[in-house]
Parts: sequence; C-alpha cells; structure tokens
Amino acid sequence: MMNISIITPSRNNLVYLKWSYESIRKYASSDIEYCVASDYSNDGTVEWCEEISKKDKNFKYIVNNGTWFGENKGELDRMGHCRLYDKLILEVSTKPIFVILHADMHISENFIENMYKHLKPGVIVSGTRIEPGIHPEDMAKIQKDFGLEPNEFDDGEFQKFVKEVSEDRTTEGFFAPWMAYKDDFQSIGGHDQKTFGYQSREDTDIAVRFILNGYKLVQSWDSLCYHLTMRGSRRNPKLTNVMNDSNEWLSHNKKSERNYIRKWGNFPKHDETMKPVVLPKYNVGFKALNCTTNILKELEPWCSDIYGDWIGHKGYGVNGYIKNEQPNTQFDLKKKIHSLHIEPKNDVVVEFDCNHLTPQNFQILVNLSDILKESGEVGEMKLEIFKFNIKKLDTYERELINVK
Repeated sequence: MMNISIITPSRNNLVYLKWSYESIRKYASSDIEYCVASDYSNDGTVEWCEEISKKDKNFKYIVNNGTWFGENKGELDRMGHCRLYDKLILEVSTKPIFVILHADMHISENFIENMYKHLKPGVIVSGTRIEPGIHPEDMAKIQKDFGLEPNEFDDGEFQKFVKEVSEDRTTEGFFAPWMAYKDDFQSIGGHDQKTFGYQSREDTDIAVRFILNGYKLVQSWDSLCYHLTMRGSRRNPKLTNVMNDSNEWLSHNKKSERNYIRKWGNFPKHDETMKPVVLPKYNVGFKALNCTTNILKELEPWCSDIYGDWIGHKGYGVNGYIKNEQPNTQFDLKKKIHSLHIEPKNDVVVEFDCNHLTPQNFQILVNLSDILKESGEVGEMKLEIFKFNIKKLDTYERELINVK
C-alpha cells in the first residue's frame, strides 16, 4: 500500500472532496499518498488543501490559480482534469502505482486492496461504481440510491450494502476509478491532452490506446465505491441542476466528440460491459459535390481529407469555417480541406452529391469503419449515393497509441 498514490483533480468541489478524503483516510492505509489539484477553484478548496497538508504527511496538492494559461479570467484559466491527471501523476505523485479517483467518489472498506490484488504490469484495473439513478442502468455498475449529496449519505448503510453485493470476480471494462502502474501509463504517453484539452472522451481514448498496446482491462467487483456522478463541470450544482448537463460541459463535450472522430475515424463505442470497442482507422477522403459550408461542418470530422467546389461564396464560407473551427482542434484544417481539382491520394475515396445526402444515408459515413472492415475488398463499389474507390485497406490505429 505504501507504493500507491490516489489522484484527484477538483474544481469547486470542496464539499465532495472532503467527503471523498474522509472515506480514503477511514478505509485505506494512511501510507497511501493522496494527490489533489485545485483547478481555478474559489470555494475554499485551496485553503482546505493547505490545512490538510499540515496534518497529513501523505497529502500533496497543487493549485492552478489561473496563471498557467495566462490570466484570462475565464474559461481558458482552467486546465481541466485531462491535463491535471497527468500533472499529478507525473509531477506530483512519488509512487509507482496510482489510482484515478473522482472528487465525488466515496470508497468502501478494502477498496484499494481489492483493486490492487488484480494489478500487475500490463493490467489496468477498474473498480465498480454504485450510483444513484441519474444514468440508465448498465452491466458495468450497480444502481442503488444512497443520496445525491454528501449530507444525504449514510455510510453505515452503504458499507453494509457493499458487503451484501461484493463479489470476488472480474469482468472486462474501463472507467474511473482505475489503477495502473505509472510505467504503463507513461509507455503510451499518458492522456492525449492536445486532442481532448479540458475533459470528455479522454477516458475512452486512453482505454483504446491501452488495448492497442496489448494491455488487459479488468474490472474488480469487490472494489466498490459510491459515485454521486458527474459533479465536475457536467452536473455541479453551482453550474446546473444535478439532473441536467451544464452548458459548459455540453460545449466541451461537443468539441471532444468531434476531435475523437477526427482522430479515430469513428464515434466512441463500448460493449455491454463498457469496454471500449477498437475499430480500424482508415485513410479516407471525401469528394463532396455541391457541398455547402453547413454540410462541410457535418462531414469534416469523419474523413482524413475532404475535396469540394469551394469557389465564389463557398470559398469564403470555407475560410470562415476554418477560422471558427480551428481553435477547437489541433488538427490542421487548412491541410485537410482541398479543392475538387486536387486528385485525392487517400487509400479510400468516397464520392457523393451532397444534394442527395440525408440523415439516413449519412449513417453510412458514420459507420464507414465497420463497413470497410466487413467488406475487406479493394476496388470500386457503390452503396446508395456513395461511389467508393478502395485502393487499399491499410489501417493506422496503432500509429495513434503513443501521444508523445
């Protein structure tokens, strides 16, 4: 237990952070290092961290006071948990093993020990969440309401329930809380901070990269925690009602989803146990005839390159799209959007007339990775409005494993 650090970024989550910390020090070894980051908080988190650090020799913390990103006094002053996970793991933690734990998670007795018993190099271990009914039920968690806020939570009843439902078994899956060796984390470059920035979809991305690197994803069903769910920027009561997503989170999530698609060529997918599904990444070019800038916005993330007739007002529209969209992604859109006069060099070229594009046939482009994988054929083919010129079916997902 002396070799483990718990990693928790927090932004205006003091009421939850205190609740989580109390459970850690009650149900985990005092030797475990607890590393916290306050991300531009103004709710007393910094003062609390300072106070706890004087009493707890294994408590470490860092503070983003807005200067790391340049005193913008707004959204850009935040680092976001994606960046802070890595900062805590690689710069603050002194232990070879870490556990990512959200600020709104309350652990049970033997939580760490039961996760640790499954850990070995090349294995990533997730715990099991017990949650109130905010999200639909699924096979990866246990749904039981012990309250939506810490002041509603009965720890005695929770620990009693844990003993009733705890099972000494494992399945496959990946989500917080999760434990790993720092060396394994570093071997793939940690989280993809450039692509996902503050938050959202970084967890699926890193799980896919772990799988591609040959790692095993294990979920322990006797390592249980109560998760209030999404009390960062998504459903923090300071930003929104706990049953509704905040506008801030919706904005970041939209950016992250589009960047996930740009990177992997498909939408994030999971099986029934919430293990990410790894799909092939192809080099695809779209020849989009009669493409408007509104349609360009929908098409652009789904391909490696897009070719269209951008002369006249369309050309101005494309320039406007690039100007507006480029701040939301690290992918160079100027190198991705081309004139129809340029001959595509992509492995797979899909030609279609946007005048005939519908929400129904658009799903063919959304599911293109699956379609190409199932087909496995090189040559020309047609599917509804789409003409395919498949030169080769090389895949490139393994090139995306390491983000450094």
